[in-house]
Amino acid sequence: MPGQETGPFRRKNVLPACDLPGDTLRMAATTDHSPTPAPLHCGLVLHVQEEACQVLRVGQASTVRYAPAFPVPRTERVSPGHLVALAAGAAGAEAVVWRWYDAVVLGEETGLVRLWEPAHGEVVARPRRAMQHRQPGTRAYLSAGLPGADWWLAGPAVAKAEDADVELDEVARFCTEHGLWPGGQ
Repeated sequence: MPGQETGPFRRKNVLPACDLPGDTLRMAATTDHSPTPAPLHCGLVLHVQEEACQVLRVGQASTVRYAPAFPVPRTERVSPGHLVALAAGAAGAEAVVWRWYDAVVLGEETGLVRLWEPAHGEVVARPRRAMQHRQPGTRAYLSAGLPGADWWLAGPAVAKAEDADVELDEVARFCTEHGLWPGGQ
């Protein structure tokens, strides 16, 4: 029909099928329901909806819901190409708890790095590793909201989420301090 999208993603705002409905990639389940959260893992965002996004992790695509505390509107905060941190809730299903933007390095200036990111334009970020040189034109992960700086620059953008060099320990600490773990963790 004229004006209708073609291909595998014909319907707007519908994630491609990669799992059974409601199923997510599962981390090792535990019977220990103490407040200690499971380790965070990274995923690369492929598609976005308001309640869930499709991520690629360890070579497999899966649909993952957002943690209840993840800010809305999510379709304006998360885009394909972003890196997300995934945490398992008490039932073992993963949820998105954090996101890093995929940004372009524009240059360095006095211990800071200037980057461009589509949703925010030019920003100046504090690098997690001060001694690491950033080449203009390369891509790197950028986040906002963690203590210590308005914007943080992590490692370079990667093709496989498991290779990402980002501050998962800082994100875990932030989630713990603010009660942001999925499933009441």
